[in-house]
Amino acid sequence: MRASGESGEPRQPIGGRARIQLPMKIAIVGTGISGLVAAHRLHPEHEIVVYEAADRLGGHTNTVRVNTGAESLAIDTGFIVFNDRNYPNFEALLEQIGVASQPSHMGFSVSDGKGVFEYSGTPRGIFARRSHLVSPSFLGMLREWRRFNREARALIGINGTAPSLGHWLEQRGFSQRFIERLIVPQASAVWSADPEQMWSFPASFMAEFFENHGMFSLRDRPAWRTVAGGSASYVEAISAPWRERVRLSAPVRRIERHADGVRIEADGCESEEFDEVVIATHSDQALALLGDPSQAEREILGAIPYQPNEAVLHTDASLMPRRRAAWASWNFHLAEGPSRGSTVTYWMNKLQNLDAERQYFVTLNRGEEIDPAKTIRRIEYSHPMFTAAGVAAQARHHEISGFDRTHYCGAYWGWGFHEDGVVSAIRACARITPGASPVLPPSRDVSELTGAIGPESSDTPEALAA
Repeated sequence: MRASGESGEPRQPIGGRARIQLPMKIAIVGTGISGLVAAHRLHPEHEIVVYEAADRLGGHTNTVRVNTGAESLAIDTGFIVFNDRNYPNFEALLEQIGVASQPSHMGFSVSDGKGVFEYSGTPRGIFARRSHLVSPSFLGMLREWRRFNREARALIGINGTAPSLGHWLEQRGFSQRFIERLIVPQASAVWSADPEQMWSFPASFMAEFFENHGMFSLRDRPAWRTVAGGSASYVEAISAPWRERVRLSAPVRRIERHADGVRIEADGCESEEFDEVVIATHSDQALALLGDPSQAEREILGAIPYQPNEAVLHTDASLMPRRRAAWASWNFHLAEGPSRGSTVTYWMNKLQNLDAERQYFVTLNRGEEIDPAKTIRRIEYSHPMFTAAGVAAQARHHEISGFDRTHYCGAYWGWGFHEDGVVSAIRACARITPGASPVLPPSRDVSELTGAIGPESSDTPEALAA
């Protein structure tokens, strides 16, 4: 870190926009996808130190190694799939670091767990329960799905100003059966969100995501893929050049910004000074780390709530639909009684093309129903909950990132997925070291990206070049 006044220029004042100085000493807090990409892009030109609270890198990229004697498997439990349409920056990253991917099989089912009501989205699975062929209510639900695909497109492009999903569905006269057994399960599964939260979920936010991911049509859908050898393969590859700069099991407790730099205090580490800090944690965690948050930081970072979700890796097939024809890659559980969050079982053999003797599953929020003898690992995750206030906060990213020597990135600035984390990190790094800007997915234009992640001011056009 430079001594004060070495350059002969005044220091960046508190509240001022970042001024580029090369090279710099930069702290990166968090090693989810955004922190990994930030370290990847900054380490060639700067001295970096990477702080991670856990004893491993990766955040939601969490691959569990399962050894049974007969087989050794790398099974993903957090980040699992991406596609060839909506993840151009993540795909480019994999190519750059030399990590292969493989085709995946995507599908969706809904089941009550008793076999009374269940279906999957395949020609065979839609009528896995044969009585659905002559069920007026079930056939009516399918007709409503076609109507929903037509009418929901009107929500696209209105930037979160539409009614909540629940209010919009009621206004349009959709039945409770369709809402509770088709559309809410899909949205809840996509965002790992509590089904009850779907009533306040921004309808336009969901419609834009469905459109961009080809979910309004059975044709022209993106091709889904997984990282070969488990998603931890890319974590190992991307971190190899700067692995010695990582401090694991070092949760940051406080970040102090001042005119001459940034002070980081972390468990097991001496207090250390930096020129800049990139905070790549969840937004609520970021706010809690700041010793002196501004009013804008309090408002923006505090606007997005989070949903805790327990994931269990197991081999208990009783969590799957009763009829094998109704099995799918993603299987939503219709819950009785009070909501427990999103309840989904992922069929990992199907998703990752596992060559295994047994069937492996990852289930969210139904851990008490899984046979303990068939349980392999329990993991706690936390996912952003998107509300109208949260979507509005996303558009204010430019008000706090790049000021006070602080840069924010994370998937929560977009739709909450891996590509959003990559794009967010690239944009944060562009404020420190101008370089290549993110490639926009073909289905989104510049105005849509700024609406989702937040516009940059005109004095940094390199941060958002098309």
